[in-house]
Amino acid sequence: MSQTSQMTHSGGGPVQPVSDLQRFEGGQTLMKGAGAVGLIGVVATLAGTALDARAAMFSYLWAFAYWAGLALASVVLLLIFHAVNARWMVVLRRAVETMAVTIVVFAVLFIPIAAGLKHLYGWVDPSPSLPREALAVLEHKRAYLNTPFFVVRGLFYTLVAAFVAQRLFGMSTRQDQSGDPQLTMRQRRFGTGFLPLVALTFSFAAFDWMMSLDPLWFSTIFGIYYFGGSFVSAISLLVIVTDRARGRNLYGELVSEEHIHNLGKLMLAFTCFWGYIGFSQFLLIWIASLPEEVPYYILRMKGEWAVIGVFLIIGHFVLPFGALLSRSLKRNRRQLAVVASWILFVHAVDIYWLVMPAFSPGGLPFHWTMLTAFVGVGGLAVAFALWKIRGHFTLPVRDPYLADSLAYRQP
Repeated sequence: MSQTSQMTHSGGGPVQPVSDLQRFEGGQTLMKGAGAVGLIGVVATLAGTALDARAAMFSYLWAFAYWAGLALASVVLLLIFHAVNARWMVVLRRAVETMAVTIVVFAVLFIPIAAGLKHLYGWVDPSPSLPREALAVLEHKRAYLNTPFFVVRGLFYTLVAAFVAQRLFGMSTRQDQSGDPQLTMRQRRFGTGFLPLVALTFSFAAFDWMMSLDPLWFSTIFGIYYFGGSFVSAISLLVIVTDRARGRNLYGELVSEEHIHNLGKLMLAFTCFWGYIGFSQFLLIWIASLPEEVPYYILRMKGEWAVIGVFLIIGHFVLPFGALLSRSLKRNRRQLAVVASWILFVHAVDIYWLVMPAFSPGGLPFHWTMLTAFVGVGGLAVAFALWKIRGHFTLPVRDPYLADSLAYRQP
């Protein structure tokens, strides 16, 4: 196990040395509670299909796209850290690994979407009343937009990401036992090799799960937009987890202001990235003014949907951008966690803005299954993460670069 005599937290006081860390055995109450809430929420949502199948399925898709996006983004974040050999984040890596491995849950949670396709996607059974040109376009796209291929693709996206995340988690935890430095190199090669494939699955998942809700509309950068919002949200979730992971045998005690500052800078960078991609998509469609593209934004620029659009500009970009310009805020884990919580909230609104106009073009819909689906899917993901980390160290205690990470200072 890596040895260090004594570390200090941001307040300057002593914290538990790495050599004294034991495997994490806590969180049992939260795990059981989250699992129970998650199971009840998902079952209630699926039961809601008996009353209003379309509302329940759109609620479920909204929740699935939000939480699965966080898991997929965590996988990408982990792969990027391995690809660039980022030593500073080794102390944070086990938390990212645990967030990433929750994608396993979504391979199972995808099944209700596969079963309820006809309630979500108009291309499954196109209405004969559609204009002839629209029916011709849907027929042209049938080679891609058909039920069997859609289901196979959805399972492929989640299972590939699950394989990658589980493999990296397994190698990392195995190194806690053996201390074999070759496992670090294997993780780096494995992560670098799979990064392009996982990045592509992220984009195609966005095309399938959300963009195909309007099969006559398309945007080549829609997948990047979904990635940008999910990625900054995954970093924000890591900030919150790190802030809460304070106590015996928890890695948060060993995370310094320097690590927190780097996470804050990443949040700022990808807040800007999300804003840039969102504006670029809108600008290109507005300039081209093609009849098959503009209806997407015309719908979202009218009535109540326009209010949500303005809220996203301010809440998803202007406010976090202004807050994250502060160096002192980025070095204060509690203050940064507040901003991170806000980003997670507005990202949920963003996914709502992407999904729900296909269900209710005339205004903002609310159905009780929105609550049950959101807490249900999220609860199962949280429960799985806690189950996965129990019995393991909360940081890679025998990684050869852990000492460098703990001693990290801003260049």
